[in-house]
Amino acid sequence: MFAAARRHDLDAMVAEFAEDYVNITPNHPGRDFVGRDQVRSNWSALFAGIPDLAVEVRDAVAAPDGTVWVEWTSRGTRRDGVPVEQAGVGIFTLREGRLAAVRFYLEPVERDSGDVARAVQSVVGADGRDAPS
Repeated sequence: MFAAARRHDLDAMVAEFAEDYVNITPNHPGRDFVGRDQVRSNWSALFAGIPDLAVEVRDAVAAPDGTVWVEWTSRGTRRDGVPVEQAGVGIFTLREGRLAAVRFYLEPVERDSGDVARAVQSVVGADGRDAPS
């Protein structure tokens, strides 16, 4: 799948997915979908909208049960000149040599979102006094 994505070979990429592929996005449940037709639609839009889209696998490990964990990034420039970059993890389930399901954790990279103290503060609230110590 990733080799085909790097080549922007949509047909080869979609062929790696089961017809009844299930995509679960825990951080954005409204984005869940079923079916490789939606995979084709998504990646067709990505390849068209980001002509220089580059996909890179940072690390991957296969579990004995056939689950494959992949850390990956994608980056490129949209047709309107805006750079895009995403990073995350996909936890894939294989069935008969095809991608049958994924738990998808890919998010836009935010380079200017503040440091870790700011991130923690946004979770605990205005003053953080109610947070357990």
